[in-house]
Amino acid sequence: MQQPSNSRPVALVTGGSRGIGAATALSLARSGWDICLGFKADAAAAQSVATQCANLGAETLVVAADVASESAVRALFQAVDNHWAGQGALAALVNSAGIVARSCRVEEMDAARLTRIFAVNVVGSFLCAGEAVRRMSTAHDGAGGVIVNVSSAASRLGSP
Repeated sequence: MQQPSNSRPVALVTGGSRGIGAATALSLARSGWDICLGFKADAAAAQSVATQCANLGAETLVVAADVASESAVRALFQAVDNHWAGQGALAALVNSAGIVARSCRVEEMDAARLTRIFAVNVVGSFLCAGEAVRRMSTAHDGAGGVIVNVSSAASRLGSP
């Protein structure tokens, strides 16, 4: 892995090991960004995406984190701070982590299922956004930045 140069903007992509998150990371790498890939479970997939980003010239960092966990989110952002030499490096957050559960009828849903979906898809996005704002917002002496919240068409169209 290359040594951090801080000459390129840094983006943190949650859910970066596959799907929309992986495609976003690759697009950012092609556009001259360094990338932190956040992932929950599939380290091999995350490392594969990181390797592809590195092959495009991006410095990469891969960090396991469950975005539904406040302490894991703090550790994820701390890893970015540590790797890219502290405050000021992060320029973008892409909240792409999200889960769906197998299709079922409403009477088959339980509180645990709904709680986990909301914890990842809603609470996780807010936890990550809060950490990003603490680093990027000019109100916190940051240089500014951007937060992109990703959703799929299923949010509009529903699913079976």
